[in-house]
Amino acid sequence: MRVLVAMSGGVDSSVAAALLAEELGPDQVVGATLKLWGGASDSGCCSVADVEDARRVADQLGLVHHVFNFADEFEEWVVNPYVRGHAEGRTPNPCIECNRHLKFDRLLERARSLGFDAVATGHHARCVVTAERRFQLRRGADALKDQSYVLAMLGQDQLARVRFPVGEMTKAQVRDEAHRLGLRTAAKPDSQDVCFIRSDEGRQGFLGARLPLHAGRLVDHDSGEDLGPVDAVELVTVGQRRGMGHGTDGRRRFVTAVDVPARRVSIGTPEAAHTTEVRLHTVAWVDGDPTAPVPEDVDTVVQLSAHGRPVPATVRRTPDGIAVAFATPQRRVAPGQTVALYAPGDPDVVVGSGIAQ
Repeated sequence: MRVLVAMSGGVDSSVAAALLAEELGPDQVVGATLKLWGGASDSGCCSVADVEDARRVADQLGLVHHVFNFADEFEEWVVNPYVRGHAEGRTPNPCIECNRHLKFDRLLERARSLGFDAVATGHHARCVVTAERRFQLRRGADALKDQSYVLAMLGQDQLARVRFPVGEMTKAQVRDEAHRLGLRTAAKPDSQDVCFIRSDEGRQGFLGARLPLHAGRLVDHDSGEDLGPVDAVELVTVGQRRGMGHGTDGRRRFVTAVDVPARRVSIGTPEAAHTTEVRLHTVAWVDGDPTAPVPEDVDTVVQLSAHGRPVPATVRRTPDGIAVAFATPQRRVAPGQTVALYAPGDPDVVVGSGIAQ
């Protein structure tokens, strides 16, 4: 088996490559780093230093290493939708869209054209083959580092051709293995930020250079009372609480809705910031016919953020997709964010995902 390893320059993908080289032999494993962002970067997995770290680790492991330039696709499928989403009052998740369109689409396509049998990444997730020969996506062994949420859009075609070598390991075990091998990435911190936004510019600087930012007004969620100005409605996210001020009762206010055309941000009490359901679009199922009717009244467990608490819920059909009804009220999900669905009988098993409307 020949495997192409996506090497981001981090410790997880470095150890993934090392484990595969040990299992299959270095002649069966090739490292590939994706050049995704053409602009300046000082964080995430797109900096020049990250590419150099990946190259040096591959060299240390005796692996051939390539750099694939997917910058145009990254701009089209990740950066532009991110900017457009904020302009429309949504909050896209660029890492999930990068996985959807680049790592598990474009890279899989490139790997197949080059004769590789599989693509491996350093994600903390597991892919298990069931007795029925179906591919099951499961949470990573390390609950604190589990990344199944950002992979919940994967289907059978992708899972048949991917490997997650560190999925059975804890992060501590990954770092121990990297230290044992003397890899230069052993103590490298995990990336935390959006890779194409520099720390010195932040989201405001990045978006402000790419779209007009408009001042607006804060209004009370219940009464519609004008509560004061907001600097840029495009920078506000549903669920946000910082900078939203207090009511006369001294309680923290949360954003409940963003209306960019009206230049209006609604804020409310913690009770107003909760809801009993979320409607989804771009629904994907891990194991199911994507053209089949959407299931109706199916129990599930949902995760509303990358490291959110699992919440019991019910999936029900709507005319334009599906809605997820929570067993107990939950904080509103910002439009554009992903909701991951897990099996109620085994909440380690990913069922699918959708994007909040």
